[in-house]
Amino acid sequence: MHKHKISAALITFNEEQNIARTLEKLVWCDEIVVIDSFSSDDTVEICKSYGAKVFQKEFNGYGEQKSFLVSKCSYDWVLSIDADEVLTNELIDEIKTEFCKEKIPYKAYFINRKHVYLGKIFEYGYLKNTPILRLFNKNNAGFSDKKVHETVEYKGAKGRFKNFFYHYTANSVEQINLKKNRYASLVSEEYFKRKKRVNIILLVFKYPFTFFKEYVIRGNMFNGYEGYVWSTYIAEYSVLKYLKLIERRKKLRK
Repeated sequence: MHKHKISAALITFNEEQNIARTLEKLVWCDEIVVIDSFSSDDTVEICKSYGAKVFQKEFNGYGEQKSFLVSKCSYDWVLSIDADEVLTNELIDEIKTEFCKEKIPYKAYFINRKHVYLGKIFEYGYLKNTPILRLFNKNNAGFSDKKVHETVEYKGAKGRFKNFFYHYTANSVEQINLKKNRYASLVSEEYFKRKKRVNIILLVFKYPFTFFKEYVIRGNMFNGYEGYVWSTYIAEYSVLKYLKLIERRKKLRK
């Protein structure tokens, strides 16, 4: 058993198809804390069946939701995992070994994330092994307040585990489009509040440049059909968030 207690923490909304797979790899933690955005499926019931402490809160952006999540954790050490992510047994063993030490050497740790897209594990490009800050002491670190693409913020020295977890990003093209639309809406809202400017001339070139960067420069061309779909998604998203920003401003002027 590890000496330092860990709270596994995640937010959910209608995740009945994914959540059991995630929770099965979190039962070794000292508690599982879930903030649910009033799911209409069996997400809450499944979480409770794994012994999770479930709280419900209206969703108002990822940063705010995850900060609230951390506040509900009983222990100082928080392992933040999304409902579509799954720890490997090797990573679990590595974390346990680190947390058996008398003194933990760092206040925050990077964990490697491996991308799984449309059922394919990406073995090429930057997505095959992306370090992301997910295990931290809540007295020293916390989430940014961004509505989307929130991150754990900590300025000190950070550790990094060798092993990884899987990120099952999307299972269908329909799900890809739903995520793209949702994230673009949240980002455009943030841009609107910050009064971000839009350069139409640069926007014209944004799609082809972004696609080329993702597909060629970042190596997704080697990930087959799924790498092509991912690159297309990122290129479309890079433009859509600005189109939604323009639309917001047009509605305001009416």
